[in-house]
Parts: sequence; C-alpha cells; structure tokens
Amino acid sequence: MSRFKICVYAISKNEEKFVDRWMDAVGEADLVVVADTGSTDDTVRRLRDRGALVYEENIVPWRFDEARNRAMDHIPEDYDICVSNDIDEVFEPGWREKLERAWNPAYTRARYWFVWSGDDNGGVKKKFPMEKIHRRKDFRWIHPVHEILKYSGSEPDQTVFIDDLVLWHKPDPEKSRSQYLPLLELSAKEDPDNDQTVFWLGREYIFKEQYDNGIKTLKQHLVIPSAKWDEERSASMRFIGRAYRQKGDYKEARRWFFRAAAECDRVREPWVDLAFLGYLEKDWLLSLFAAEKGLEITENTHSYLVEPDSWTHTLADYAAIACYQLGQFEKGYEYADLACKLRPGDERLMRNRSLMTAGVKEKAGGV
Repeated sequence: MSRFKICVYAISKNEEKFVDRWMDAVGEADLVVVADTGSTDDTVRRLRDRGALVYEENIVPWRFDEARNRAMDHIPEDYDICVSNDIDEVFEPGWREKLERAWNPAYTRARYWFVWSGDDNGGVKKKFPMEKIHRRKDFRWIHPVHEILKYSGSEPDQTVFIDDLVLWHKPDPEKSRSQYLPLLELSAKEDPDNDQTVFWLGREYIFKEQYDNGIKTLKQHLVIPSAKWDEERSASMRFIGRAYRQKGDYKEARRWFFRAAAECDRVREPWVDLAFLGYLEKDWLLSLFAAEKGLEITENTHSYLVEPDSWTHTLADYAAIACYQLGQFEKGYEYADLACKLRPGDERLMRNRSLMTAGVKEKAGGV
C-alpha cells in the first residue's frame, strides 16, 4: 500500500509525439494532471486516452509560471506530493518507490538528478540536481521563464536529496527558444535585483549574439549584492570573455577568462576558453598552460553550468596540439593518447597521436 498520494503535473502544447513515452513513465503516480496551453495537434486527445486529466488553458500574455500554477491549481488539496516535469522528460522506472522511501511529511521538497544530455551510447553527458518535487501546499511558481518554486509556508523549508532518483531530458531539437529572450527581459524588469535572472538574461544575449547587451547585463549581474555563488559568477565572467572574443578583442577576452578562472578554482570551463584562445592566437604556451591547469581539476561540480566538452577530450587535445607546436613531442604523445582514450575512434585524434610518435622518433634521430 502506498504511503503517500502522489500527483504528476505538467503543461503541454503540441507534444503528441511524446505523449505515450511520458505517460508510460509517469504512470506510477496516483493522478496525472496536464494544463494544455493551446495544442493544435492530437496532444489533448492522446493524453486523455492514456488517463491524464487535461485542462485547456489560455495564458495571455504567455508566461511559464502562470501556466504551471494553473496546472497545480487542478491538483486536489488532499494530495501529499506534487511532481512537476515536462512531457519531453522521462523518469527512470521505479521512481515512485524511491520517492516514497525517502519522503516524510517534514520535507517540503525533493531534489534528484536531472540528466540534461546523454551520449550516443545511452550514457550521461551532463547532469545536475533538479528540485521540482514538492508538497501540495505553500508553493507557487514565479518568473515568466526559467521559473522556480517559491515556498511561503511557516514551517522550515526542508529538502531531501534522492540520489538514485533520475529524470532524463529527451527534448525535441526542433523546438524554438525564440520566446525565451523577451520573457527573460520581462523577468529582469519585474525583479531587477534577482541575480540569477540577470545572469540568465545576459547569457541569453550572448546565445543570441547580442554581445554588447550581454556584456552590459553580465557586468550588472556581477555587482548585484546577492550574486555570491562563485561558480555562477565565474560563468558570467567567461561569457563576457566569449563576447569579447567574438568581437575580436582577444586582449579583453583573455583578461576575463583569467578572472573567471580565479573566481572559481573548481571549474574547467575558463581554462578551456583560455586554451582555445591560445590556439586562435597561436600562443602555444598559453594554450598548453591553460589545458594543463584545466586537467588538474578532477572533480566535476555537476552544476547546471558545467559544459560537457570540458570533461571530454577537449583539454587533452589542446595540450597535445600545443606540445606539437612547441616541439615537446613526448609530452604531446601522452596528451594525444589521453585524448584518444577519452574519445575512442576519432580519426583526427589518432592522426595527431601518430604525428607525435613520428616527432619523438625524428627528435631522437630515428628517421
């Protein structure tokens, strides 16, 4: 017999291709509630045929927090645990048992692993903690986009981390992000002192190649008093550096990448950026130095800011190329071999390793 009443809730719009996969995954819940926000395909019918309670909602002007709150409002008050996830996300089987085993009524939320991206072999490329499981009362979604749950209860806000509970992101690559930027601009206007919102806005400007807006906004992020998380501050600095690099100002880019590395010594990403900048400038000493500094970092923080390439062959590859240019063939062979091990079967990396072997022989007078 189940210890708790559990409801999964979501929002949908034109998700028919994912309905069966999603309903198969969430079927362990006692109730599935969906707020559909204007599907023109077969999403609504297919969800209802599979047993979901679907409510058709018109959200004008559009904002994600309002849509999720509409869905939450349809959950009966006597439910204990609410599980929010999107229809392009899939829980690993047995998630309910893991949740019930870990949960007790003193908790307000549960945290678990969210696999943002996987590799071609079904493994994990990027994962970070997610926190969209909560008790029924005292929660509302806030922010038009990149929305988060705000707790308003009088009891302590307590979170349990469930290490073996895993949610996979399996998105539609054709879906547009065009609505994100105006919604982030609205979010920053509504809450200009929210450091994470300002960071997300600045980052989105960079993604959209609006480099001057991105630099200005990310610099604003860095002076907000609440912007204290060193990893996010470092990310802000490296995005500023990338903007300057794209603008052709390599000197300023270098300065910001070094600032990013100094801000948080637990992350590899600034060193990847510096190794790449050295490659672009043919500054092989810089490229080798940065690649080696990055490789010294051996623990992945698993935050949402981690970029998977920082943990693949990339740094070893830059180090190998720099060593070759500097005539350091023996060291270069070690890095080229490491790159091959981290990315098996890559023909370019294997050719680079062969070049290192030839360089060692030539240097030793073997050819």
